[in-house]
Amino acid sequence: MYTPTVRGGRKMSVGMLCLGRHWNGLTYGYEERRSDYDNLPVPPLPERFVEIARTAAHDAGFEMQADLCIMNYYTEAAKMGVHQDKDESAESIAAGAPIVSVSLGDAARFVIGGVSRRDPTSPLLLHSGDVLVMGGPSRLRFHGVTRILPGTAPEGTGPGRFNLTFRQY
Repeated sequence: MYTPTVRGGRKMSVGMLCLGRHWNGLTYGYEERRSDYDNLPVPPLPERFVEIARTAAHDAGFEMQADLCIMNYYTEAAKMGVHQDKDESAESIAAGAPIVSVSLGDAARFVIGGVSRRDPTSPLLLHSGDVLVMGGPSRLRFHGVTRILPGTAPEGTGPGRFNLTFRQY
């Protein structure tokens, strides 16, 4: 994992590892090599991970063929600002292909709003093992992580929080 730098030179507070395709924090695009970090090829997305995403999407009423996973590691101090996941292909976004999020470790205070940044957000507590699917009309809802609750991870999974976010480019 590494700490991404985003446009403007600010470092994110999460550790990140991408599988299948790399999300470049400087260009907000996906690529086959980690050009903003070490220029190495992106590790492959394991087939078992593809199946987890496919099953979760199906259970929520969607179909997807995940081809990338962004793994974020949150320490007690880490957060993720409110944002839209809109860097995937225009076809994937237009089809409402879901984002499948799997939480592991410490609980997180997740907020979700509407499709406009100005829409109010509502909090949701995500615990280890929770799976969140945002697809169809909800695909472009603004969302973020405002707080990690230390000491809430099941034995053997903490400290901190891992989030696996599966997408179909």
